[in-house]
Amino acid sequence: MYGGRDSYMTCWYDLTMTIRYSHTNLIAKNWKQLADFYVNVFGCKQTNVTHLSGEYLEKGTGIEHAALEGINLLLPGYETQPPLLEIFQYTDLLEKTLPVLANREGYGHIAFQVDDIEAILIKAIEFGGKKIGEVATKEYSKGKSTYIYISDPEGNIVELQNWLPK
Repeated sequence: MYGGRDSYMTCWYDLTMTIRYSHTNLIAKNWKQLADFYVNVFGCKQTNVTHLSGEYLEKGTGIEHAALEGINLLLPGYETQPPLLEIFQYTDLLEKTLPVLANREGYGHIAFQVDDIEAILIKAIEFGGKKIGEVATKEYSKGKSTYIYISDPEGNIVELQNWLPK
């Protein structure tokens, strides 16, 4: 176990500290269009629009003259305290290299568990998404896994997945 008492790594924080997953952040060329994709395809709920700039943002990000705007979206499938998908657009934006590949270093993908992959795939394409792979299915002793990788309108990889237990 990494970080445990018997590990070769020494844990620098109190293991009784409360830790909870908070959010995933996507940096967008067009935050409004990208937010529209996640709201319409996956049912994310819009919360607040964000405008940040100044010393607070510069200090935390290490970017001089940083300024951004965007939105926080509540991810679906949670009763209380859902994690957020932040979609931000910086005033000064660095370009992403293409093509989008699943084995590129860094951010890999965000995944959504869905009941009907084909229906969500059609909706995703309608809102600017693209297929990266093909729908694949594998039988396991405890059930069946089906998935496909697609991209959102800005080329970020999204996995559509379905698990059917036996």
